[in-house]
Amino acid sequence: MKKINTNLLRQDERIDDLQINNLKIIQNPKGFCFGIDAVLLANFVELRKNEKIIDLGTGTGIIPILMAGKSKYNHITAIEIQDKVADMAKRSVKLNNLDSRIKVLTMDLKDATKNLEVNTYDVVTTNPPYMHPKGLLNPEDMKSISRHEVKCTLEDVISTGARLLKHLGRFYMIHRPQRLVDIMYYCRKYKLEPKKIQFIHPNFHKRPNLLLIECRKAAKSELKVLDPLYVYDDNGNYTKEIYEIYGRKNIEKGVE
Repeated sequence: MKKINTNLLRQDERIDDLQINNLKIIQNPKGFCFGIDAVLLANFVELRKNEKIIDLGTGTGIIPILMAGKSKYNHITAIEIQDKVADMAKRSVKLNNLDSRIKVLTMDLKDATKNLEVNTYDVVTTNPPYMHPKGLLNPEDMKSISRHEVKCTLEDVISTGARLLKHLGRFYMIHRPQRLVDIMYYCRKYKLEPKKIQFIHPNFHKRPNLLLIECRKAAKSELKVLDPLYVYDDNGNYTKEIYEIYGRKNIEKGVE
């Protein structure tokens, strides 16, 4: 068994096994830990050999690391605005020996088009903050930034992704169904044509609480609605589809 380099850890941090391809990630439970939504998005993304990929608002780097486990040939850029979180992402990349394939940039995604080449990326991925700011939020709090539109809005994410993508490039996002009208409006506004959508249900009896969407830049209009994905069965266990996404027959329940 390969020895884990615990020297990469800082105070209050831990190394979590991602249960996929022996990949691991550094997290701080006092901050914001990734949920199943990141795993679902990474699985939803279709990758081709030697594509240029960028992940907007990467957090601790979970989506790039999972995508690197899917394909051995692509280069991934990851953008994160929070210094401490970006540092965790960089150390997780090093922990998995992915330094040559994943580059983490500490950057406001709203500045990405000023610092990176536009119209050059094949794929944009993003798991953005889902919620509008409500009440008094600390604009520097890690959880607030991850969950609420404190540092960027849905429009910021979609407009930036559109500018970075090349013609017919693919935009992948996971979000909440209650923002669907906004999502469709901004995607069309910035010439990202919705091509596939899938709704995620907690179980067979509850309405969807997540959605996955794939758009293509400057593509013709035609939307395919995929079969719904259910996370838990009636016994509270993961469904067969979720087990297959994780690639294991027996796994513990993930972080929701």
